[in-house]
Amino acid sequence: MHVDLPEKRYYGIGEVAKAFGVNTSLIRFWEKEFDVLQPKKNAKGNRKFTPQDITNLQLIYHLVKERGFTLEGAKIHLKEEKQKTLSNFEVVQKLQKVRAELLKIKEQL
Repeated sequence: MHVDLPEKRYYGIGEVAKAFGVNTSLIRFWEKEFDVLQPKKNAKGNRKFTPQDITNLQLIYHLVKERGFTLEGAKIHLKEEKQKTLSNFEVVQKLQKVRAELLKIKEQL
């Protein structure tokens, strides 16, 4: 899944949920379930997600929504094999970007 967010220091929960195509309640739920998600909160209590949080959310989304892991299975996988999974996930993302660019070039021919 490619998340289309502009380069910023912090993202609001609404724009994060929209980028992932999910409800804000799911983002809040995942925040409670997964220790790797720790968005900052301002004085009003609004969540501010960092680019690292977005990367972790992409990984959680990939495991739960795309690969069909249970929440418990995703938690275990993140604890035991996070670096390996993250490396594989980044490679897949880069390949998807290359594929999209190649398809654009093909359409222009």
